Amino acid sequence: MASSSSTTKVTLKLLIDTKNQKVLFAEASKNVIDFLFNLLRIPVGTVVKLLTKNEMVGSIGNLYNSVENMSENYMQIGQTKDVLLNPRTPSEISGLLTANDADTNNSVGAEGTLFYKCPSNCTFDVTCDSATPCSNCKRPMNSLTRYVGKKVVGDNTLIQNGFVKDVITFMVMDDLVIEPMSTISSITLLNKFNIKEVGTLQEKVVEMGMDEGIKLLKASLQSKMVLTSVFLKKKI
Repeated sequence: MASSSSTTKVTLKLLIDTKNQKVLFAEASKNVIDFLFNLLRIPVGTVVKLLTKNEMVGSIGNLYNSVENMSENYMQIGQTKDVLLNPRTPSEISGLLTANDADTNNSVGAEGTLFYKCPSNCTFDVTCDSATPCSNCKRPMNSLTRYVGKKVVGDNTLIQNGFVKDVITFMVMDDLVIEPMSTISSITLLNKFNIKEVGTLQEKVVEMGMDEGIKLLKASLQSKMVLTSVFLKKKI
């Protein structure tokens, strides 16, 4: 997974309780919310790669290492480790994290996608990669075949415009609870946090790019003070 642009940034407006050094909530646009929602679509294997194996919580990093270190000789015929180590990822993570071009072009039944089968017709397998060896005769599956029936719309097509509307401003809590922004909800939150002195509150506009996105992903797996740990550099 690579960044579409090293300069791609979106902004968040934080409301900080300076007395307790804690982010109460953030005011966020559509791009930020789409990014956060897209985190739910990232395969575990990709999460491990993004966070690096040594920084993973628990033992999932060891599981990844085990697959990486295992000889291909132990794998099922026709199967590779790549499907586990480099799983397909969402084609768009709101401009902050984007998948490889190959992921974008492999939607089942998408226009322009070519399908191949074994030239000997010794299996019923099909593939989008003409270099894939047949699971039976091991010849390259390079015989072009035709896709018939209804086109299956891939996930990437369904969410090409993101998840939420762009005319709404959202409120993101420190623990990533998200709801539409309103004056009443803001006042209710201040009461909930028992804020007596408005003077202790501070607004801060921060930028979120690739680095911050990965830190948010990591913090979301470890803490309920995600925004505080990322943007106030407070240890979890």
